[in-house]
Amino acid sequence: MATARATGKARTRRRFLDAAARLFAERGFHAVSIGELGAAIGVSGPALYRHFPSKEAMLEEILLGTSEYLLQGAQDIVETPHESDDALLADFIDFHLEFALAHRDVIRVQDRELGTLPNDANRRVRMLQRQYLNLWVDVVSRIRPDVPVAHLQIVMHAVFGLLNSTSHNADIAESGDVREILTTASLRVLLPS
Repeated sequence: MATARATGKARTRRRFLDAAARLFAERGFHAVSIGELGAAIGVSGPALYRHFPSKEAMLEEILLGTSEYLLQGAQDIVETPHESDDALLADFIDFHLEFALAHRDVIRVQDRELGTLPNDANRRVRMLQRQYLNLWVDVVSRIRPDVPVAHLQIVMHAVFGLLNSTSHNADIAESGDVREILTTASLRVLLPS
């Protein structure tokens, strides 16, 4: 059982990561100071060092954590029984869209700052992303066995672009129809017939 102190520390870590994602998305990693990160959650900047060894470690945790979360979520979906591969694909789309709508800042940080990560962390993020993409490709290839895997990989990048588009326009992300529109568009790209 977690102590109140451990729970509080975990909550503060989460607040730092959320603030970092927002600030990095708005202004870029290098433009955000330690002091601004602290001020964003109402503490001094150096308080960050009680939770993270550096600002770079925060960026690494945001991007690696996101890739790990998406891969684990997709693996969980695959392990859950489905009536059909179409139903499995629908759950994949819903899962990714749920993430994209809830974590728009993280997607923008990913787009802008992946190259800022140290080489080892960058390679790990890219490896996790490939595994995530390949889970999608496996499902779609069962529905569309006539399409070469290399083509499906290209199609998947287009679908991720569609689903992640919410991160670049708040008006789109807050539209009441966004889930239905992006789900329909994704299915049309993946299953054009």
